Amino acid sequence: MASQESRQQRPQDWKNYEDFADGIDTNRLPPSTALAGRDIKVDLSGGERLGLSFAADRVTWSDSAGAGTDSCDVVEVGPDIYFADIAFSSRPTEALTLILDLATRRTLAIRSVILAVGARPGEPRVAQQFQPGVVEDASTPVTSMEPGPTRDLIGLRAHFTYSPRHVYEHTYLSSQRYCWQNLVGVQRGHGDVDMATTYKFADNQYVFTFREFLIPVASVFFYNFETMRSTGKFLGITADGRIENSKAGARIRKVSMTYYLPGEEPV
Repeated sequence: MASQESRQQRPQDWKNYEDFADGIDTNRLPPSTALAGRDIKVDLSGGERLGLSFAADRVTWSDSAGAGTDSCDVVEVGPDIYFADIAFSSRPTEALTLILDLATRRTLAIRSVILAVGARPGEPRVAQQFQPGVVEDASTPVTSMEPGPTRDLIGLRAHFTYSPRHVYEHTYLSSQRYCWQNLVGVQRGHGDVDMATTYKFADNQYVFTFREFLIPVASVFFYNFETMRSTGKFLGITADGRIENSKAGARIRKVSMTYYLPGEEPV
């Protein structure tokens, strides 16, 4: 549960994680069973290796720290590109999101972890780690770029419609922060600036993540600007101390772009 100190730092009417998460998956792309029955091995940067054996809505996994079978949310976010999110029953404060492009063999793994209260003073409670990698397949060459941090979204302002009662405006301020405000929904009139990380996955494809200060929650989203769809999840703690890993998805509308003079670009 959030500490009394963190509660006092919030505006009096600030909403909790479960308040805005309800219904935020209305415009999400449908789940996919395309990976069911497939065994996939992924080599990640740093030498880590993942083993994945998919069923309809579950995956049997192995990594450097252990193995298990858990629920897995899979969405096809582009041709042969999958958003796969694993919630670990043995590691309830942790979730792993994988972007798998089986055509190019490129992958990106995002591990979200809820930290103990006070573990990193002054930082968001939910931390994230990023590891690009490749799918093991000797019969197919690795193509396309390796996913990496990008500044491409800096200056973009866009609207995200998750449902008729969830509309948010994002402004991407720098390589480290973004600003959000709620236009329609229970958070209407609320907004903040939070920590953010953006990776370019391929042309017109981005992985955007953010980590909030006022409540313990972080997100992972795949943006496909060809289809103008956002597919993602939130990992966080509810007001009564429960850990939730919630689905989300939106239709995207680009609104404007700010361009900076040389030497005056954000960090």
